[in-house]
Formats: sequence, C-alpha cells, structure tokens
Amino acid sequence: MDSSKAVFQGLKKAGINFVVSLPCINLGKIIEMVDCDPDIIHVPVTREEEGFGICAGAYLGGKKTAILMQNSGLGNSVNVLASLFKLYQIPIIMILSHRGTEGEFMSAQIPMGEATPGVLDALEIAYFLPETPDDACKVLSGAWLLSEMGGSPVAMLLEIGFW
Repeated sequence: MDSSKAVFQGLKKAGINFVVSLPCINLGKIIEMVDCDPDIIHVPVTREEEGFGICAGAYLGGKKTAILMQNSGLGNSVNVLASLFKLYQIPIIMILSHRGTEGEFMSAQIPMGEATPGVLDALEIAYFLPETPDDACKVLSGAWLLSEMGGSPVAMLLEIGFW
C-alpha cells in the first residue's frame, strides 16, 4: 500500500473529521486526499500555533482533530501543547513528517530531527514510529481513542525512510 494512502486510511478509520495542515512536500499527497474528502473539514494554516488553536476550538465543537505538519514546527508548538492541550486534556493526532533523520539531504533539518523524540518525551506525549504503511494505518486507526482516553495529544513520526 502507498504510504500516503495508508496514513489517509488510518485517519479515516480513526474517525478524524477535522484536519489542519501546514505545507510539506512529504505530506502533500495526504493533504490533497484530506482536501478532497467531503467528510473532512480541512483548514490549511501558515503557523503551527494557529493550527493547534483552531483544532482545540474544533474539538470543543465536537470534532475529532488531527494536524499534519513537519517536526520542525514542533519547537514552535511547545507552549500551546503544554499550556492548552496537556493542561486541558484536549486530544489530537499529530502526523509529523520527521525531517532530519537518516537520509536527510538538508543539514538544517538535522538538529530538530534529532531533538524531536526528546521534545515529545519532555511533554509526555506518546509517539509512534511506523516502519511500513500497514503499521501506520494500524496505529492511526486506534490513535484517536488513545488520545481521547489519555487526555493528551498522540504523535506519529514519519521518518524519511517511511516515504
């Protein structure tokens, strides 16, 4: 199964009906699928904090939310994750294109790529590193329930080798 299609199918199986996205070459096909799905409200944004704020409001309005972004934006999101999502136990699925991992061609991506797991650990946010498209689909199909029951965001890190 195609990597992008597997992620999209996992989101659908999880019942996600509201997705915020930031531009990312690796996530581009998923973003297109989300944008074309009449059952999902898709809101493109330019800043991660803006996206998380919109998702918090959508969740409070009854939506099941996800955000599609690069891991480089995780640093921009630490405060909103700690002081809004963790504090008020708001669930969300974070699909992170994990740049800066093995095979990365852009050296500027490597420092945040290396820091990403530690940042998630410091925030006590569970994360998954699927190796195959089937793994991604299976993890995502239960991720919303895990996030909702735990009252915390859940992340999926999609490393370069995943694509």
